[in-house]
Amino acid sequence: MPVNPELVGRVFPPTAPYLVGREKVREFARAVFADDPQHRDPAAAQERGYADVVAPPTFAMVVQDQTLQQLLAEPDSGIELSRVLHAEQRFRYTRPIIAGDELTGILSVTGLRAIGGNTMVTSEAEIRDAAGEHVVTATSVLVVGEGEQ
Repeated sequence: MPVNPELVGRVFPPTAPYLVGREKVREFARAVFADDPQHRDPAAAQERGYADVVAPPTFAMVVQDQTLQQLLAEPDSGIELSRVLHAEQRFRYTRPIIAGDELTGILSVTGLRAIGGNTMVTSEAEIRDAAGEHVVTATSVLVVGEGEQ
């Protein structure tokens, strides 16, 4: 089944709140080789004006993944995980993610483009804190192969 063109403009419900834990930030920082002390040491983060450790910029993927799971679970999407390649990722921050943040994401599909027998699916996950304030918008482009006919 090809990617459903009616996905464009679809907005998904907010994800369950995700509580950003200090150890999760530290683990993620180690995994991506983010060695700045603000990612591991609360005192170093506090010296820079933050309440706790600061997540590396790509940590937003943890919350964005919850939103993308909604898209992949849509029965009418035409997107099968075995045919998906994650092609592009961008982040637009209002402020950093800090341990202790409770984040919720809302995904919207912003574009589809056919290219070489594949479909590029662009989506934006708007991630907000518990007060409803914008933290980051994570934009992904997935390339979906059309598969067997």
